[in-house]
Amino acid sequence: MEKTVIDGVTLHLSHPDELNLVCVGQEEVIKQILAAWMIIDEKDLPLNPRLVGKPGVGKTTLAYAAAKRLGREVYIFQATVDTRPEDLLITPVISDEGRIKYMASPIVSAMIRGGVAIIDEANRMSEKSWASLAPLLDSRRYVESIVAGIKIKAHPDFRICVTMNEDASTFEVPEYIHSRLQPQIYVDFPEAEEEYEMLKANLPFADEEILNYVVSFLQLAHRAGEAYSVRDGVNIARYAMKRLLGPDKNQDKKEVLKDSLAQILGQTALIFWPDQQEKPRLRPV
Repeated sequence: MEKTVIDGVTLHLSHPDELNLVCVGQEEVIKQILAAWMIIDEKDLPLNPRLVGKPGVGKTTLAYAAAKRLGREVYIFQATVDTRPEDLLITPVISDEGRIKYMASPIVSAMIRGGVAIIDEANRMSEKSWASLAPLLDSRRYVESIVAGIKIKAHPDFRICVTMNEDASTFEVPEYIHSRLQPQIYVDFPEAEEEYEMLKANLPFADEEILNYVVSFLQLAHRAGEAYSVRDGVNIARYAMKRLLGPDKNQDKKEVLKDSLAQILGQTALIFWPDQQEKPRLRPV
């Protein structure tokens, strides 16, 4: 584990995240993120984009893909309702020798190494946690750790992006933080062809007929305002294929897929089953 010393305090840094995330489409969103991170003058500062959308539309994947376009290390912090200020900055732990070790969070590690920090599901955090990041998100670009008693300045190459879900299980973001998280970039559900490519990229071994039915289901659900996502589609198709190669090997493919859909998302999701409303969208050969 890499270490660094700041004002006489040794910090143990987090490892960057190397994820096998598949990013297909949504090129415009990536361009907007990269534009927000640009520096156009020696007195300019990068912005802190906020990706907003329904769960499962690929916000974290897009932020990760944008960071990789810059060739930077990526550090992802998963926010929860229990996130404390010290979790965001520096956490003291007891080492094997009985001494206190100071562990830098993914955010602080990115600050020190000039990487990109992604705070995932950031609006699950309380205002107290947000307050610890306020000076990082404005022109000061530093954080202060009360636990370690040090101030940490961000590397000039440091960038940050947050993702926020549009659902009821979140906190209201304080206004003074809201103004620091700009621009707001909305990530919507993909179009049918894009959704097919996303499913295919995640399930390259998938049966095309299954993928077409899943895309038709998702598109019907999107049009009705339901929050079913590509992630849900991947789970449905994956489970159906496992069943068709296992216990349901000799069963009707469409019936197994339909039953898998109900098991993954519940019986109410069946109102969007393609057979009931329209033929499955067949991808041209």
